[in-house]
Amino acid sequence: MKKDKYFYMQLLFTLAVCSFLIVPVVMSAVAGVTNNYFVGIKSGFTLRWVEQVWMLYSDTIWLTMKIALATTMINVIVGVPCAYVMASSKSRWVSVFDELLTLPIAIPGMAISLGIISVYGGFSDFRSSWFFILIGHVIFTLPFMVKSVLAVLQSFNFKVLEEGAASLGASFWRRFFDVIIPNCKAGIVAGMLMTLTLSIGEFNLTWMLHTPLTKTLPVGLADSYASMRFEVSSAYTLIFLCLILPLLVLAQMLNNKKVQNN
Repeated sequence: MKKDKYFYMQLLFTLAVCSFLIVPVVMSAVAGVTNNYFVGIKSGFTLRWVEQVWMLYSDTIWLTMKIALATTMINVIVGVPCAYVMASSKSRWVSVFDELLTLPIAIPGMAISLGIISVYGGFSDFRSSWFFILIGHVIFTLPFMVKSVLAVLQSFNFKVLEEGAASLGASFWRRFFDVIIPNCKAGIVAGMLMTLTLSIGEFNLTWMLHTPLTKTLPVGLADSYASMRFEVSSAYTLIFLCLILPLLVLAQMLNNKKVQNN
């Protein structure tokens, strides 16, 4: 089919928008492996800024991964059964609970952080540990896990499968782990990737909940931009992108596969 001028105008506009968003990220990443940002690429490439970031901030990177993995594990343990109950129940209170579950997405992260601090901040040992940040991350990301699994459960009649398994003598837990879990695997994996991505990049909540000993990657990134050379900050950004981009690409691939299967 012949493409008219409107198609090329839309394509040009799309490319312009993409360039506007992507070019600053690329330039920042390139600055992280450049000897001198102000001289430019002609100053030569180096990995010393990346090495310096690793020496100064490696603890924030490991802590970020630990919190993200713990958040994901809790979300799977809590979120999957929660989605199953919501999909199974016909009570009018399910819609109320659904709205309450979505509130952390609508409420600003700082407001949630202040609430957590006001309730649990008096426990000094707990306040100074990374578990304090973990609470905020679970509250913020749990709705994404529940919604992801719930969408899959609502896309097919899982009750028929359960009844078939029950007629063969399968117990509730056998039906849950051998019927429900395998059939909503795509939603669980998508929710896990979303949780990992959001937890690794979460700044607002973490900024309010962290202490000098519990800095995560986004907080360390903000500190590096405020107090270090631009090349060091850019190298930190490069490490952040190396962590987050594979998860985003994988999530998109799973989403495309889901669309094709539907």
